[in-house]
Amino acid sequence: MSKSTEVWPTELRVKPNGTHLVITFENDELFEFPAEFLRVESPSAEVKGHGKGQEVTVPGKRNVRITNLEPVGNYAIRIIFDDGHSTGLYSWPLLLELGREQGELWLTYLDKLEAEGLSRD
Repeated sequence: MSKSTEVWPTELRVKPNGTHLVITFENDELFEFPAEFLRVESPSAEVKGHGKGQEVTVPGKRNVRITNLEPVGNYAIRIIFDDGHSTGLYSWPLLLELGREQGELWLTYLDKLEAEGLSRD
């Protein structure tokens, strides 16, 4: 079993304006995710495709907000965004990985936007 699957969240909190999700894990790692980051990194087929190389760069999400979190069993959450997106299941291991790699993933996303002539707005 990998280390990331052994760590469970102890708190999930959406900031009042819906711009950020704050997650604390039982190993005391704490991550604050902008809604935009979670939206563009959604594990949904719409964003990730159905296999390697099918990923889509999602533009125009600078002002997206989180409107709700729904538990999925005891292993994940579904994040509902105000743009209607709600199909990605964010498992605990995925959220831990996203938190640990957030800086690198964000820079990669910004580079992809620029390379494809897309905008965050």
